[in-house]
Amino acid sequence: MKHRLYHDELPQEHEDPLIGHLHRVIRFAVKILSVLMVMVIIWGVIDVVYMLYTRLMTPPFMLFEVSDIFAIFSAFMVVLIAIEIFINIRLYLGTNMLPIQLVIATALMAIARKVIIMDTDYVSAMEIMAIAAVVLALGVTHWLVTRRP
Repeated sequence: MKHRLYHDELPQEHEDPLIGHLHRVIRFAVKILSVLMVMVIIWGVIDVVYMLYTRLMTPPFMLFEVSDIFAIFSAFMVVLIAIEIFINIRLYLGTNMLPIQLVIATALMAIARKVIIMDTDYVSAMEIMAIAAVVLALGVTHWLVTRRP
């Protein structure tokens, strides 16, 4: 039997009619958030295309500097994180459950983005240790959630 970590967050039916109505309102709000997230994703893709175009057309033409590559990676990762968040919203709406493993994976992707674009010239040692602690905590959590019992 496959073990999944889900929380039944907003059941469609509830013994209290007021709570049931409030659940429907919240589900409607989540649908609005999903539409807005798709708009953010499209805007993010347009931003990536614009960034690539402007960086390629700026002298020296068709060449990237290291800072350009980091900025482009950052823009790509932001779009990928937005897609992960949309998938979380979609699963939440489709199953009425919160997939913990996917939420943790999204958090890992977000912190990985931070690590990839981090400029160590402007980040203190304490901030680096804090980021390392978050990466370690999320990594251990992901391992614990995904391991077979």
